[in-house]
Amino acid sequence: MDVSALLKEFTTAVEHRDGRTFASLFTKDGVYHDVFYGAFRGRERIAGMIDDWFHRTARDFRWEMFRPVSDGTMLYAYYTFSYVSTLPEAGGKRVGFDGVSMLRLEDGKIAEYREVANSAIGLLDIGFAPERVAKILRKEEAQIKARPEWARHAS
Repeated sequence: MDVSALLKEFTTAVEHRDGRTFASLFTKDGVYHDVFYGAFRGRERIAGMIDDWFHRTARDFRWEMFRPVSDGTMLYAYYTFSYVSTLPEAGGKRVGFDGVSMLRLEDGKIAEYREVANSAIGLLDIGFAPERVAKILRKEEAQIKARPEWARHAS
């Protein structure tokens, strides 16, 4: 499997608001865990996430993946991601963040996508009030700490 080609098709579909192509990269019951919007399961919901959720308050997406590493079952890549926010607070400004994508693969398709993102810089770029940034980061914290890998750290 050419993981660089998979990642390029992944990011290009997002940039071009092509939810159908994006969703086709996933297994039939694949899951995309979005750092802001939560989990989307199945190709139809994943396509809708791209076409309806991502592009609802943003335009001109740019997403690049760097230094992919894969053992055939897991794929990791560092990324940079930005868009022009259409939210009133942002005033048409390009905002962005970086992170690491973690993709679980099955038969050349994505079974599960997760990410660890430095989302705070994008939220500050948008111009959200500190209270709103804190609320969003608390939600992100809860999602991360709910993962099985965090069980040992809960007490």
